[in-house]
Amino acid sequence: MTHKVAVVTGAAGDIGRAIAKRLADSHDVVVLLDMDSEALDRAIAELGSDPRFVPLTCDVTDEKDLAETAARISTLGLVHTLVNNAGAARAVSLGDTDGEIWRKDNALNLEAPFLCFRAFEEALKASKGALVNISSVNGMAVFGHPAYSAAKAGLIHLTKLIAVEYGKYGIRSNAVAPGTVRTQAWEARAAANPQVFEEAKRWYALRRIATAEDIANAVFFLSSDQAAAITGVCLPVDCGLTAGQAELARTFSQSDNY
Repeated sequence: MTHKVAVVTGAAGDIGRAIAKRLADSHDVVVLLDMDSEALDRAIAELGSDPRFVPLTCDVTDEKDLAETAARISTLGLVHTLVNNAGAARAVSLGDTDGEIWRKDNALNLEAPFLCFRAFEEALKASKGALVNISSVNGMAVFGHPAYSAAKAGLIHLTKLIAVEYGKYGIRSNAVAPGTVRTQAWEARAAANPQVFEEAKRWYALRRIATAEDIANAVFFLSSDQAAAITGVCLPVDCGLTAGQAELARTFSQSDNY
């Protein structure tokens, strides 16, 4: 039998590693793609000596590199799940954003997921597989990092485009939009303000922020047969951030129930 393969981009990071670990419960092989080979080594060490995890160095913004990597992965089995998780945010405001930052954020957060999908398109057709794009609440409302946010908004629309055009092949395309997740990317902000996570909790309905495992569980569900009738959606995993803010509701309603 052909091995069932999952591919996770940006897999050396906290969220990518958690997704890879969770998908190992439903796949024979989980390929961890990242452009940072040293970070990949650390990720594999944390996941343990499990032969299901295969690390591969790849620049997902490079079509040639992606094509060569996809060819290597085809020797491991058939890709059933592709998770476009690689992403990064640079300038925090529009005033701090120049053309180079705008292009780099667009290349990694929007163009790369498109290129990855095209690289694994035939495999996903053959497996009637699942695509899960990791977007962000930043793609749904304004929370800073404008170039990143605009790209993530575009990624949500790309998710729908793929769902509509490729549904006839049995491919399901969905997105997950995390809110604040305590990852290495947040550590610099936490170092500048150790209370940043406590301060952030007040804006979340559940009064907590999501974990990498919360994101991984959502990806696992959307890639599974339990989500067989779900495609073209963006699932916020944000502890209620995009649902609304209790403090604002209290101000408007003048009710202490919020």
